[in-house]
Amino acid sequence: MWDRLSLRTRLLLPLGLMFGAALIAGAASLQIFATTQLVEEIEPAARSARAVAAALNGALRASSNPHATLDAFVQSLGASEAIRFRRLGTELDVHPPEVQTPLGRVPHWFVRQLVVPEFRADFPVMIEGKQVGDIVFAPDISADLYEKWIGFLAIACSGIALMLLTAAIAHFAARSALRPLQHLGDGLTRMRTGNYQQFIPSAGPPEIRKSALEANELARTLHHLSQDNRTLLRRIVSLQDDERHDMARELHDELGPLLFGIRADTVALLESIPPDEAGLKGAAEGILRSVETLQQTNRRILDRLRPLYIQELGLEKSIQTLLQNAKTQAPDLKVTSQIDARLNDVEGLLLLTVYRVIQEAVTNVLRHARASTMHVAAEISGRDVVVEISDDGIGFPTDRRFGRGLTGMLERVRALSGTLDLLREAGRTSVRCRLPAGDLAAQPPATSSDES
Repeated sequence: MWDRLSLRTRLLLPLGLMFGAALIAGAASLQIFATTQLVEEIEPAARSARAVAAALNGALRASSNPHATLDAFVQSLGASEAIRFRRLGTELDVHPPEVQTPLGRVPHWFVRQLVVPEFRADFPVMIEGKQVGDIVFAPDISADLYEKWIGFLAIACSGIALMLLTAAIAHFAARSALRPLQHLGDGLTRMRTGNYQQFIPSAGPPEIRKSALEANELARTLHHLSQDNRTLLRRIVSLQDDERHDMARELHDELGPLLFGIRADTVALLESIPPDEAGLKGAAEGILRSVETLQQTNRRILDRLRPLYIQELGLEKSIQTLLQNAKTQAPDLKVTSQIDARLNDVEGLLLLTVYRVIQEAVTNVLRHARASTMHVAAEISGRDVVVEISDDGIGFPTDRRFGRGLTGMLERVRALSGTLDLLREAGRTSVRCRLPAGDLAAQPPATSSDES
């Protein structure tokens, strides 16, 4: 449970318990020593009352008119409440009134907690050997109770004030430490997401400042490594595109003419076969079909290796052509699209990356998704090109392992400092890509859509 408490709670809880224990200890000490103190304070007055009773009895024995002497003594007592005379057969109200103070009445629970002993004492008064009354000692301890109550309030108020002051100090001290820690945590989160350019403020205690400085140095190092990595990825992607271009040229320049020659020779062979040679004619027709299939396959491979029409048609038309081919390959697949016309201004590596991402995602849908609908969206949002291909197919494996095609897409996207996410939401699988668009974001939007 302690591990789940916040830093402020970890500071305030022990301090609160400490001050609470101090208040309890103060109250216990007051209860333990207050009774003894009251007894010690009342004891001299009790001895005085005993001496007064003894002196009165002596005076009465020596007096010729003891009753007159007793009356004079009673009158001399006046309004004294501590020492009074009670005639035999009468009762005195010796219960002190409620203790009233400038701060209000002393609570009964406080008086009960003090365990005030019984201080009343009766000393008999004798005339001619007969008891005529008592000297009653019943001290008024209101002032003493008031003193103890003020002492208790002083302990409680000072303890509470010290606790609040300490809590405020601990709160501000924790905040002064937590704020730099929050900055440090936010900075590490930015580093985890790939933002290495916003440094962590160096503030707070020396230990936290040192950690912030070390984290900033780590961010600088990761920034340089990230730039080197992106440069390397761009170089790899460019080499891959150059290799694809070379392979496409070889296939077009070498394999294309050969297939065309084989097809032409096969057609000539078919025309020269006598009508009665049905078996030979069937074999030649089989060769012709195989050559035509090879030519179609060669054109499809050329299209994947190097879509030459992108430069002429623009990215928008090229994507629409790609989707039309997808409809041809899967007639039962309902394909919808929403393509931003501003994408026609995209050039260079960004142009090929957007096209390759859509191409690879569409190919995966056709091969693996078993989907009935597919939607392709590409637009310029803010300063980014956002591409999303979604389908209602069977989804991806739970471990979400990237195959060769998705790995190639991810490398291309990272080379441009973009992001690529594979999501499964509301029964649909989505490939979502975000790439920096640069100055294209300043142009007004123009979007075309298609549904079939």
